[in-house]
Amino acid sequence: MISALNRLVDLVEEHLDEEPDVQGLATACGTTQYHLRRMFSSLAGMPLSEYVRRRRMTVAAADVVRGDADLLSIAVRHGYGSGEAFGRAFRAVHGAGPSDVRRDGGPLRTQPRLRFRLTVEGSIPMDTRLINRPAFRLVGHAARVPLIHQGVNPHIQQHIASLPQEAHVRLKDLGDTEPAGLLQVSDDVDPEGIEGSELTYLHGVALGRDTPTPDDLDSIEVPDGTWAVFRTSGPHPQALQTTWAATATDWFPSNPWRLRRGPSIVAVLERADDFTTATCELWLPVEPA
Repeated sequence: MISALNRLVDLVEEHLDEEPDVQGLATACGTTQYHLRRMFSSLAGMPLSEYVRRRRMTVAAADVVRGDADLLSIAVRHGYGSGEAFGRAFRAVHGAGPSDVRRDGGPLRTQPRLRFRLTVEGSIPMDTRLINRPAFRLVGHAARVPLIHQGVNPHIQQHIASLPQEAHVRLKDLGDTEPAGLLQVSDDVDPEGIEGSELTYLHGVALGRDTPTPDDLDSIEVPDGTWAVFRTSGPHPQALQTTWAATATDWFPSNPWRLRRGPSIVAVLERADDFTTATCELWLPVEPA
């Protein structure tokens, strides 16, 4: 995977004036575009699309400052159909328009070319198990919420708080298969993990495929497949978010598995009354790499 990510960086450099063929590269590397984009955003700390934009504007800035071509020609050279579109992208990265930078020589914000390396220094063993699960169904109360990487998501908090206590009790009584207990389910997540992008959050439980689903509950059909299950314990949600990040930095690069499309699931096994600490299981859908 580290090699595939570095080949992706090379591909971006070779085609800064157009969209890189991520699907073609993923196929050549024996992986999927979905997994490649998810791993890139997790390890780089930004979506691939944002890295491409920053690198494109870094190179374009040199052309702007050099002043050997008009701004429209530079815009076209870097894949933009108009000076206005180029100007908006340029300002978003550098904080100033191309005309201002040409006049003043700055400000400029450079995005260095990325290079991925796998290190094992300071690694912490991860408590993981692999489970083959037949198809099942996730049922509960769903809402569309923005993706937030760090800290508590207030939109999810608000969604859960809006449910009456009897709804939680009802869900607990309904669940009849693994993952057990009340579940925090994230589905339809942007492959690049762009913060602020919308996802479907479901507060619910898992049912066997043959268990009837109440008509007044939302449901997500989950096909049969393999799941990597990571156990985490400590301050909540920090311990869970740290483990989630470590799946990209430590576990996937070191194991012959890759993410497949499907919901990610958090099962809360134990928690303090104020939810400041918790023991959880993070379920991620995987397939052989």
